[in-house]
Amino acid sequence: MTSFPLSAARAARILVAGDIMLDRYWFGEVDRISPEAPVPVVRVARREDRLGGAANVARNIAALGARVGLLGIIGADEAGARVRTLIREAGIQDGLVEDADGMDTTLKMRVLGRQQQLLRVDFEQGPGPRALQALEAGLRARLADYDLLVLSDYAKGALGQVETLIRAARDAGVPVLVDPKGHRYKRYVGATLVTPNRSEMQDAVGRWDSEGDLTDRAQALRRELALEALLITRSEQGMTLYTEAGRQHVDAQAHEVFDVSGAGDTVLATLAVMRAAGLGWYDAMAWANRAGGIVVGKLGTSIVTAEELSS
Repeated sequence: MTSFPLSAARAARILVAGDIMLDRYWFGEVDRISPEAPVPVVRVARREDRLGGAANVARNIAALGARVGLLGIIGADEAGARVRTLIREAGIQDGLVEDADGMDTTLKMRVLGRQQQLLRVDFEQGPGPRALQALEAGLRARLADYDLLVLSDYAKGALGQVETLIRAARDAGVPVLVDPKGHRYKRYVGATLVTPNRSEMQDAVGRWDSEGDLTDRAQALRRELALEALLITRSEQGMTLYTEAGRQHVDAQAHEVFDVSGAGDTVLATLAVMRAAGLGWYDAMAWANRAGGIVVGKLGTSIVTAEELSS
């Protein structure tokens, strides 16, 4: 693996667009069971908000030293205001669209007792058509200022017109990296790279019975979507890259797994920074694999810094 390209990473300019979330954590102690129902009583001692979804991708890109802008849709609510504050504090350029049709910002609230997640409550609602139009207009206006576009799809609605966004980037000569969702992969035709995890790949091509079978299915999908590369993240099995040149694989980094929340965001962010810094697909994958191995040892949606990655 090549040495960490710190100066080139700092010169990289990456635009992230996708589903914005706020991850809210309530940490506390559990020392009794509720008399009202057989559930633990959590005495909340600390609260913490973190960026999630596409915003977590952007946060990880910023942590690696690159310049990053963020496009997405939030509601006119407390959670949306909190997202704006957090991206400003992270040094991310704000391109957020506030939905005027009553959308709530996607919020995932987790209650933890003694570092163990006890409950998650989700608040989410899809964006309206005016917000989607504004997001597309914002992307077209900004593409010329960036080296690479990352699309982070969590199926919350912000990328409902993803085909149009990919075409706009191709017309501008900007490579597109996509973290997909669901099984409708034809939506991603024309992207440069798509990065499904193992489960998402099965949704796209069905179950495989051998590595050779997987290679055949992966290459067929790559050609069908006119991709330059297809990268499958495979948890404890590492990562496998498919290009016109063939198959390349890296084994998973040997780290204790504490929490996989947001690990895919860190992998995508690292891959984007390495590509924007000029690395080839294999070396970019190797660095992304290293970053993923680090971040799963942290609690909740977290980041990996350039210092951690290069040490």
